[in-house]
Amino acid sequence: MARFMTSMVALLLIVTVWSVYDHHDRFPAVLAQSEIKVGEKLYLENCAACHGQKGDGKGPEANRLKTKPRDFTTGNYKFRSTPSGSLPLDDDIFRSISRGVRTTSMLAQLHLSEEERWAVTRYIKTFSERFKSEKPRKPISIPAKPSFNAKLVALGKVTYEEAGCGQCHGPRGRGDGPSANELKDESGNSIIPTDLTLKPFKSGSNPQDLYRTVSTGLNGTPMPSYAEALAPGERWAVVSYLLSIATRDRPRGMMGLIEEESEGMRIDMQAAMAGMMGGRGMMGRGGGMMDRNMRDMMKDMMGR
Repeated sequence: MARFMTSMVALLLIVTVWSVYDHHDRFPAVLAQSEIKVGEKLYLENCAACHGQKGDGKGPEANRLKTKPRDFTTGNYKFRSTPSGSLPLDDDIFRSISRGVRTTSMLAQLHLSEEERWAVTRYIKTFSERFKSEKPRKPISIPAKPSFNAKLVALGKVTYEEAGCGQCHGPRGRGDGPSANELKDESGNSIIPTDLTLKPFKSGSNPQDLYRTVSTGLNGTPMPSYAEALAPGERWAVVSYLLSIATRDRPRGMMGLIEEESEGMRIDMQAAMAGMMGGRGMMGRGGGMMDRNMRDMMKDMMGR
């Protein structure tokens, strides 16, 4: 009888948890509040220096940075798998936290465990009211990559020109188009078009990353979505062209850091020394100089 009652209680718990599970979110609703509290602590320790305690992108380090920290209160995210104007998926936020944004102070946060990064993901969403009233739209489809060849690259060059990409990025993709000096983001900050001849790209340098960016656009910036203007084959042609002109490596500094990534390292190291990362910081979980997560982060920075 006792065994039967135990089984029934276990079954009841499973049914209860399943009934409150939100399939649009990463976590069951019954765990939401505890996850958010954990995420808040981690956010304040690891993210607030740039993004601010209120998530408005106005942390104490923000004014020093050329690429301004994201204002989470707007619900606008540049790097998403969802269509233009849509909220991101949880997976999109998690990916940015885990991979970082190359050339900026946003480093890959691999000193945090996977569970901790998911907790931060959930907490970040609390800054925008949009997540309470909207659901992310269905992510864009990324068809299989075609074989890149000279013919496809040539089509991509023509498509790049006809789609007006050179207006901002320049006729040769060097970020020097006629509108380059006039561009601003949603907050009124000046924004410089990417020099497409330099690698790595911010959102990732594999073909699928570029296809996603061309398709979704970058919310909050002048970079539009080409999902409706260009057919999938045309978008793949543009991607093939972009990869063909991305022949120059950005100069790397110490530890393979590029441009403002060194500022990100300085900020993270200051947080570690100040004890803001619970005694772990950039030195790893056990205080050792190179634990597994730290080694993974170093490989990530050096290898991309």
